[in-house]
Amino acid sequence: MKRSLMLCVVLSALASSSAMASADLAKAKNCMACHAVATKLVGPAYKDVAAKYAGQKDAENKLVAKVMKGGSGAWGAVPMPANPQVSEAEARTLVKWVLAQK
Repeated sequence: MKRSLMLCVVLSALASSSAMASADLAKAKNCMACHAVATKLVGPAYKDVAAKYAGQKDAENKLVAKVMKGGSGAWGAVPMPANPQVSEAEARTLVKWVLAQK
């Protein structure tokens, strides 16, 4: 029982530090200049992105491509610029974090 409880505590700590690391990555890659977790800025709120793409099997790959290459039309007239400073691995980490927002 103690071992199970300890495992849960360790896994929870890792999950929360991963979420924090993703928020820090979003800040470091300048994502937060146009996006916020709960409110629309220039681009949509991350919680709105998560809601829009919830349950879509191809959402992660679609959004990774959009982070890296940019895009337009999905959220209105303001285009999202390409982000060449973001690697594919970083984009995937960011997208997973965004899709986990509630």
